[in-house]
Amino acid sequence: MARIAVITHEFDRFQSRRGLLLRQDSPYMLFDVLAELKRRGHSVQIMRGPSASHNADIAVLHVDATVTPSDYVDYARGFPICLNLGATDISKRRISGAILEEGANWSGQVIVKSNLNHWGTPEEQLNRKSVRAGKAVPFPGAQTFDRYQVHASLADVAPEIFRRADLIVEKFIPEIEPDGFAARFWIFCGDRERCTRYVSPQRLVKGDDTIRREPVAVPDELRALRRKLGFDYGKFDFVVHEGRAVLLDANKTPGRARNLSKIVAAGAANLADGFENLIHQTGRGRIARETVPTAYG
Repeated sequence: MARIAVITHEFDRFQSRRGLLLRQDSPYMLFDVLAELKRRGHSVQIMRGPSASHNADIAVLHVDATVTPSDYVDYARGFPICLNLGATDISKRRISGAILEEGANWSGQVIVKSNLNHWGTPEEQLNRKSVRAGKAVPFPGAQTFDRYQVHASLADVAPEIFRRADLIVEKFIPEIEPDGFAARFWIFCGDRERCTRYVSPQRLVKGDDTIRREPVAVPDELRALRRKLGFDYGKFDFVVHEGRAVLLDANKTPGRARNLSKIVAAGAANLADGFENLIHQTGRGRIARETVPTAYG
């Protein structure tokens, strides 16, 4: 049985305030995976902040921020193996395959988004909690931007938007269906995964407003991109546009599904299998930190 450590930001509430891993009040999908691993006999310890000592066999770098602070990365390197150690920057400007620069040759619709993951909400919350604790803010200048703006053309975007480091402009390319719009969501841990295509009446497709869904295959170019970005565990949001898979969002701390207990339980067990496979591969020396890709299904 493995000793698992989860490295979180010191002000992130990964689990209940009582430290009970099995209380169903965490916002994170990894919580369900760890609960299943604990049920199988593995031990789990939550490491809040980079200063605590440890005796873990394997760690997961689970700092809910777009760019993981360097002291957390340095701390994670001290573990025998640490998942997602290569995925420390998930800014849209780094991961998006639909980025547009001012004056680009694109005649379709465009969308303005935050460069930060989840509109910058995690950074804003961690800054606020740090101030309350009397500490310096970890993400100076971070601001939330939750007003996704769709424009008819690139010419309709104000020039100053392109000069803002906190915003990006993308091609707006949902998969158009007769009854709505579609996007694809790939969740994975090691060699276990599920990839689903969701159709929604809303042009900004979210998992909770869909009218139908179907399993789909993972394109080879997405697998290659996962290796390049250094993801052992996480979620990719993408579309297929003109026959090509286009990554729109990559999340190393994906959230939990709500009110879907049976689906969550089955998904957690599958991802826990992938986690255990990574543990076994680590024991045989088949994956190395940051440089060698993990195994994929």
